[in-house]
Amino acid sequence: MNAKPLTSGPSENAVTITRGADGQWHAHHDDVVVGCGYARHRPDGRLFVSIDAWHDATFDRLAETMLAELPAPLYTVVDEADVALTASWRRAGFAIRRREWEYAVPTDPEVTGLDGVLPPPGVTIVPAGQADEILLRAVDRAIRDEVEAAVGWWRTMPAEVIAGVDGDTIVDPSTYAVAAADDRYLGLVRVVTVIRPRIGLVAVRAGEQRRGVARALLAHALGTLHRSGHAEARAEVHESNRAASALFAGVGARPESSNLELVR
Repeated sequence: MNAKPLTSGPSENAVTITRGADGQWHAHHDDVVVGCGYARHRPDGRLFVSIDAWHDATFDRLAETMLAELPAPLYTVVDEADVALTASWRRAGFAIRRREWEYAVPTDPEVTGLDGVLPPPGVTIVPAGQADEILLRAVDRAIRDEVEAAVGWWRTMPAEVIAGVDGDTIVDPSTYAVAAADDRYLGLVRVVTVIRPRIGLVAVRAGEQRRGVARALLAHALGTLHRSGHAEARAEVHESNRAASALFAGVGARPESSNLELVR
C-alpha cells in the first residue's frame, strides 16, 4: 500500500494508533487495520521508517505518532516516481538527502564488452572467498580514508555498513574479490547474491586509478555471475558519483529507476 490522496478515507480524528512489537505501529478505524508503520535499523546503524496507508489522514496520524516516539534522525527511501508518497513524507517534515540511480547490469561478456579484459601488468584478481582477510581489511580502510579525505561522501554510500570492533567494516569477507599486487591489495568489488545479484561496491585506491583496475574487477565479477547463470545484476550509484556512472554505462548498464533518500 502507498499513501494516496483519497477524500473518501477516514478523517484524522477517526483513526487510532497502537504500537506493536518489533518496531510496528497499526492504524485502526472501526476495528479495521487501515495502515501500518515500521521502523528498522539498517546495517549502517541508521533508523529507517516506512508507512503503508491508503489515505492521507491515516498516513499523517501514523507519521505523527511514530515521529513523536522515535529518536532523530530518521530516514526513509521512496521510488522517485511515486510522487504521492514523496509528498506525504515531505508533509511530515522529511527533506531529500540524496538521489540514487539503480542500474540493471548485463553479465554476458559479449554484451558488456569485457570479454578478454585483463588487469594491468603486475596485478592479479583474487576471486571472492580467497582474499587474505588482513590485506582485505587494510585496503578497505585505506580506500575509505582516501575517499573521506578527498570528497567526504563515503558515509553517503547506500551500501555502507556500521563499523564493528576496531572500525572493521568487512562483514562477510567471502563476498569480496580483490585486485592484488605483490604485497598489498589495490582494489575490491563486493557482490551479494540472493535472488538478483547486487554489486554493492567497486573501489580502487587513489594511486592505482585510471589503470583499468576497476574495469578488470567488474569484468571478473560479471563474468563469474554469467558463468553461474545470472543474466543481470543490479547496482546503485549516487547521482554525484560520475566515475561509477561512467563505469557502468560503459558496460551497457541501463538505469531502471531512481530512489530518493529522505531525512528528518
